[in-house]
Amino acid sequence: MIDLFIQFRVFDFIDIILVALLFFWFYRILKGTTAISIFLGIVAIFLIWQLVKFLQMELLSSILGAFVSVGFIALIIIFQPEIRRFLFTIGTQAQEGKLVQRFKFLRITGNAGLDLDAITKACQNMSDIKQGALILIARKNNLDDIASTGVVVNADISHSLIENIFFKNSPLHDGAMIIRNNRITAARCILPVTQKTNIPGHYGLRHRAAIGVTEVNDCIALVVSEETGNISMVINGQISTVKPLELKEIIEKELKV
Repeated sequence: MIDLFIQFRVFDFIDIILVALLFFWFYRILKGTTAISIFLGIVAIFLIWQLVKFLQMELLSSILGAFVSVGFIALIIIFQPEIRRFLFTIGTQAQEGKLVQRFKFLRITGNAGLDLDAITKACQNMSDIKQGALILIARKNNLDDIASTGVVVNADISHSLIENIFFKNSPLHDGAMIIRNNRITAARCILPVTQKTNIPGHYGLRHRAAIGVTEVNDCIALVVSEETGNISMVINGQISTVKPLELKEIIEKELKV
């Protein structure tokens, strides 16, 4: 025990702290999703493998070691959405850091002069008549991969056009609308639905899709409920109900116009 203590360096302590923080970060990202059980199972297998190696149980250690090595590729496939979300979080924080503040050309902006009056008026009108809608406002992501799943619109923003697109008999009403560079770029876009299991039951498919897309993309999602007429805003997977009269001010704050 004395020899082990003497060989324990400061860098070993830092290594343990960093690994613990990494695991905690993964746990926070996966918490509330179906992937959390898989993650905890992997951690358990890894700890058992380390214990078996320490006890010098060669056969079992080889079997578990082979499982861990081969399973690494499978984990990338299984946790693809979570890994993307993890990298997205790191990238977002890096863009908001001092390096990007110093080199402004690294920032991706495309909402200068955004016609918020038309967007908020459309949301308010649709809220009054309980007309369902799902609108994505791009921030640092251009959302091209999502736009490719829908129909190209490429039109100027107007409240009447937004309301007509989401009219229940319109062929483009089912899906999401994407707004970028002060234009309606696409409609009827297909969004990834969140894998979280702790979403309140009164949120419908539009709300779940809005949560899912903002978990892996830097954008603002506006949802108008077809059942209640409530307007919800979703950012980074966090949803909140917004009063119609406060909508423009909140969007401006989030976009930092």
